[in-house]
Amino acid sequence: MTAFASRRGALGATGWAWEMRGVNARGLDLRLRLPDGIDGLEPAIRAALQDRFNRGNITLGLRLTREEGQQAATLDEAQLDRMLQALDAVQDRAMAIGVTLAQPTAADVLNLRGVLSQRSDEAEAEALKPALLADLAPLLDDFAAMRASEGAALKQVIEGQLQRIAALVEDAATAAESRRDEVRANMAAALRRVMVEAAEADPDRVAQELALIAVKSDVTEEIDRLRAHIAAARALLADPAPAGRKLDFLAQEFNREANTLCSKSGAPGLTAIGLDLKATIDQMREQIQNVE
Repeated sequence: MTAFASRRGALGATGWAWEMRGVNARGLDLRLRLPDGIDGLEPAIRAALQDRFNRGNITLGLRLTREEGQQAATLDEAQLDRMLQALDAVQDRAMAIGVTLAQPTAADVLNLRGVLSQRSDEAEAEALKPALLADLAPLLDDFAAMRASEGAALKQVIEGQLQRIAALVEDAATAAESRRDEVRANMAAALRRVMVEAAEADPDRVAQELALIAVKSDVTEEIDRLRAHIAAARALLADPAPAGRKLDFLAQEFNREANTLCSKSGAPGLTAIGLDLKATIDQMREQIQNVE
């Protein structure tokens, strides 16, 4: 979900520059840095982003500029009257205490705060918001295209990890099957020892305990569920819809089954496969955090 996009545009004397950045996040976190004074701009931009993206920490900034000499000067007559009255009062007060002040020039008066203001053309100001929103669409297209390019590369990485997981699961199934006869022989020997040493032991109770031990050492269900998770993950990767959160949940289920497999293995070879499986699942889960 890491991406960057920027655009520049202009309407009359007003220019603008967009800059958009995105990094990984579990949800959608929007941070907007927009100029003041354009009514309704922020809600419209926020809605457009929420409609387009599902995950990521996205920062969007907009900077407006205006060409020098292109603004119309406006004389605020009410402010001018107030400033002239204030200047007259200053002159009167100065004369009363014997201080002589130079007469202000017209340029001095115009430079007083609020007398002369610069304003944008009203028609241009009204057209600025729709022009900015129209320019937002290609900015989002560029941003989404960069994310899609990264996503295509990420998909290949995750598919490779899934292939590695699938191979390890089959290795685990082979290892579990190869030790099945050994497990049976060990259990039979244990049963004979118990029956010899405890002649009064209840055969039904012994059988129940042995059956429980057999269930606890059998990893068939874990292998079957891992195979099902692999198929589900591949289906999500093939679907163009956003799948990051579903894949994240599925990765947790992968890890749960791998942990159980390791705890039930009872053999160094199967445990080693389970540890490799856990390591690959953790690597895949890290990559899944980048998927929308």
